[in-house]
Amino acid sequence: MADRRAFIGGVAGGLLASPLATFAQQKTKLPRIGILGSTYGTAWDAFRLGLRELGYVEGRNITMEWRWAEGEPNRFPELATELVELKVDLIVTSSTQAALAAKQATSSIPVVMTISSYPEKLGLAESLAHPGGNITGFSNIAPELIGKRLELLKAIAPKVSRVAVLWNPASRIEPYGFREVLAGASVVGVATVTASRSDALHAFGNPVNFKHLQLIADFALRNLLPSSYEERAFVEAGGLLSYAPSFIDLHQRAASYVDKILKGAKPGDLPIQQPTKFEFVINSKTAKALGLTIARSLLVRADDVIQ
Repeated sequence: MADRRAFIGGVAGGLLASPLATFAQQKTKLPRIGILGSTYGTAWDAFRLGLRELGYVEGRNITMEWRWAEGEPNRFPELATELVELKVDLIVTSSTQAALAAKQATSSIPVVMTISSYPEKLGLAESLAHPGGNITGFSNIAPELIGKRLELLKAIAPKVSRVAVLWNPASRIEPYGFREVLAGASVVGVATVTASRSDALHAFGNPVNFKHLQLIADFALRNLLPSSYEERAFVEAGGLLSYAPSFIDLHQRAASYVDKILKGAKPGDLPIQQPTKFEFVINSKTAKALGLTIARSLLVRADDVIQ
């Protein structure tokens, strides 16, 4: 009888202990998110806030592996491979180059793009509506965006007729953007040039330009060139204006896709969303240095005026 009780007790104990042990193991295994970007900034604070609003707190119920290229896009493939080797559950990228590197590194780990340019044209997705594969997220491209930016430049500096464009023709991405610049320029009545005799400057927001944003803003101001940009950081450095999607908003919204995928959604079924919130920033100090008077109607439209 004692042996029978011992046997029953042992079986019951085994049945109870096994699920509890498994539960304990599962409880300690936190989802691991790989971050692949150029550098840390306020947009990543917004991403963390978005996660926190959905109940995810780093170190408590989620872990993160941060990898930064520091303005050197050629480092993305190596960093993406590192994240794959760490067996992260999901990768979040913050540039098209980073997304391309992640695509090259893995076809199975889900990838969420906080920002991307022309993902459907670069092979990152079958279409915006149905990406397919393991990549989804958000695009920073919207219809007529570049034309609107040049229109604002012309409104602040009416005498502008020739705009120098600072871009990278060797990039897989920027030829698409440059064609849109050409189309937008013709609509607002300015010509684009890539060399001399320009009276304004437009710089693409690529990693190299971003790394040297202070040099670019200083060059434009020193040569009395009204300048437009794709990111507000250039305006904070002394550029004249930026008109762009809110990267803070895109990063914060990306947290919802992380949440959906961790709960079982397939990336290929989640549509790539375009920006819905835009930010118009003016540097009034730079405008004054250039001898420009900004109409009150433009100042009222601006989301931020840097003094």
